[in-house]
Amino acid sequence: MTPSRRLLLVHAHPDDETINNGATMARYVAEGAHVTLLTCTLGEEGEVLVPDLAQLAPDHADQLGGYRISELAGAMAALGVADWRFLGGAGRYRDSGMMGTAANGHPRAFWNAEVDDAAAHAVAVVREVRPQVVVTYDDNGGYGHPDHIQAHRVAMRAVELAADPGFGPDFGAPWDVAKVYWCCMPRSVMRQGIEAMAALGEASPFAGLGDIDEVPFAVSDDLVTAAVDSPGQAGAKEAAMRAHRTQMTVDGPFFALSNNLGQQVLATEYYRLVRGQRGPAGPGPADWEDDLFAGLTG
Repeated sequence: MTPSRRLLLVHAHPDDETINNGATMARYVAEGAHVTLLTCTLGEEGEVLVPDLAQLAPDHADQLGGYRISELAGAMAALGVADWRFLGGAGRYRDSGMMGTAANGHPRAFWNAEVDDAAAHAVAVVREVRPQVVVTYDDNGGYGHPDHIQAHRVAMRAVELAADPGFGPDFGAPWDVAKVYWCCMPRSVMRQGIEAMAALGEASPFAGLGDIDEVPFAVSDDLVTAAVDSPGQAGAKEAAMRAHRTQMTVDGPFFALSNNLGQQVLATEYYRLVRGQRGPAGPGPADWEDDLFAGLTG
């Protein structure tokens, strides 16, 4: 029997899903929802934080992408997610690297893909899975990474095309996604995290910025519409982070990427509704949903 609640997440690289939505994914799996992850690249341009694996890097053997498939498999096992896929198949689109780098010009760079061509692969997934809820990034990709921006464009276009009966009859019957959320971080929560790190003697990962308002992926609290609290899944999220060992290190309640600066491992994850009707607010002090499926009946 098909689960009544179905969630699709569209991310750029392996590990993005765990950082942004790991606890949410584990929660909905535990509650019996069908959770699908669609990852757009293999993350070939990521930095390698494990010295013994340095030869995998793009300027050496260029085998990091293949290795990260196994890391993603471990992370999905930790979260309980059985349905995870790569856009158009593993390796169709390559990690484009940071904005302005030579990797942007690679022939397979995701950044250079025609949006409608890439979105067609996503439409096939949407029409197969028939999710009520889709999660992706905002139009700046959270922090301006080319692949995150492109993942946003592809996901939003796929939602539009999937509902169009005139598009791609070979991709299955049309499907209208009820709600689309963008990942986000409320500025108030960012401030609390910085204060928590300071109390433990940890440097802020945003110390070079003049003000919290300049952190690219932090948004005003009034733009946030949902806070999914999954305290019972904190361990699963931490285990999934540890599975992405070439990309991050985890130390108790903090993790660090290649900048080696600590960020909190959060069991509450935040979202901004951009398509669909907002459901009833949860019991917390803010007027936010506490369930991405809030207000949906089937």
